[in-house]
Amino acid sequence: MFANVCKRPAAGHRLALSGIVLCGLLGAPFLARGQSIDALPEDATAQQTPARSDATPAAQPVSAGSFFGRLAAFYREDWHPTAPPSPAPARRGPPSPLDSPPFPSADWSYGGSPIIGEADTNSYPLMTALNGAKSRTKIYGWIEPSVNGSTSAHSNSPEANDAYPNRVELNQAVIYVERLPDSVQREHIDVGFHLTAFYGTDYRYTTDKGYISYQLIRDHHQYGFDPVLEYVDIYVPQVAHGMNIRIGRFISIPGIEAQLSPNNYIFSHSLLYSIDPFTDTGVLATIQLNDRWTVQAGLTGGHDVALWTRDAQPSATACVSYTTKSVDDNFYLCANGINDGEYAFNNLQQYDGTWYHKIGKKWHIASEAYLMYERDVPSSRGALVPQPGTNGATCLSGQQKCFAPEWAVDNYINRELGLHDFLSFRSDYLNDKKGQRTGYNTKYTENTFMWSHWIGTTIQIRPEVRFDHAWDRDAYDNGSKQNQFTVASDLVLHF
Repeated sequence: MFANVCKRPAAGHRLALSGIVLCGLLGAPFLARGQSIDALPEDATAQQTPARSDATPAAQPVSAGSFFGRLAAFYREDWHPTAPPSPAPARRGPPSPLDSPPFPSADWSYGGSPIIGEADTNSYPLMTALNGAKSRTKIYGWIEPSVNGSTSAHSNSPEANDAYPNRVELNQAVIYVERLPDSVQREHIDVGFHLTAFYGTDYRYTTDKGYISYQLIRDHHQYGFDPVLEYVDIYVPQVAHGMNIRIGRFISIPGIEAQLSPNNYIFSHSLLYSIDPFTDTGVLATIQLNDRWTVQAGLTGGHDVALWTRDAQPSATACVSYTTKSVDDNFYLCANGINDGEYAFNNLQQYDGTWYHKIGKKWHIASEAYLMYERDVPSSRGALVPQPGTNGATCLSGQQKCFAPEWAVDNYINRELGLHDFLSFRSDYLNDKKGQRTGYNTKYTENTFMWSHWIGTTIQIRPEVRFDHAWDRDAYDNGSKQNQFTVASDLVLHF
């Protein structure tokens, strides 16, 4: 999720090209493998499922030859597999409802925690070349360039993540260093951690005030760097069916979409996503009560602010996730970052709900709705000056401050074509009632059609066509147009 940053002006980047080269040498995750959707008995504790026919090559002893030779061999096997797939390891709980690839995830996911009861089975090109993918601590990432053509000339905002029209961009170059806790076992406490280095134009959708945020808030760089995620996971198996405690900076937990490109159905993002919170810093407990119910509770310093900034204040988050016995439906409800709601940097009070529903073997839908607000937001027409990096609200004449709400809903319809392809259609509605999130008080709609194609499990291409409309006033291309049509595509290369 991200906040109010997509409206801010940008200039040429000042970071060295060496950052891109470094990110290009390291790599990204292969997404979890899909499994059978046959329902398990309620008291099932483990499930052994057959491997996908396109499964990632299994971990192998480090062979002779150079590092780059072993890396090339991994890609050859991934793109043109010759070895039989390895069996999938046991997992606790019900089977996964989806195939991944082609979809971003095999499970109805929740934020703020690894999926409790699921093994870390992913093999990565870099780690395989280094040590045969034997270590639990892994280094991986991806590079994501994109291209778009737009009817706007100066800005695509509030469309994201292709904010800059009619050009080629490097959206993301990402390095992860990660160790996942072992949440399949029930015998002992286990600890994991995660660190992220993030560079590209998309840093504007992850910027958190206090984390070198001057790049965007003060200097308006086009390209920037952000340490998006830094946290420790502590898995405690003795609590219910397992509890994970996350401490540090993590992605704001509700929602279908996320800042990290491989975690999304479509390259561009919904308007709903383009104005909501993106990261929080604090502590979050995720408890799996049983195969159906998961609950979460946390305390953070508020949305999009470091704990050492004056905007930080104690904020509560509480969520509940329910999956039906058939695993065909999931409902996820969150009250996110709740405090007094007084105006501060992106101090959004968010109430969010998502619903996933599977229709047969090939179709599923994903829907989300939220209500957000801030209190006492400075009027854009008054004497009070909003904080840098935020917008004022369109208050009534004579008001210096006012209540600024917004609400949104979107829906994805997804069709699996095969193990390497799927289609997605998204419809999206946003009512930015006071203009505090986008800069324009208007209702918006957006419709996007996309085709996703995988080459092996390491390259994904997502071409799309999209049409946006602002219903009450000109709000696109810096407030000069009501309509915007874009054609775009990204390419995600995993390492």
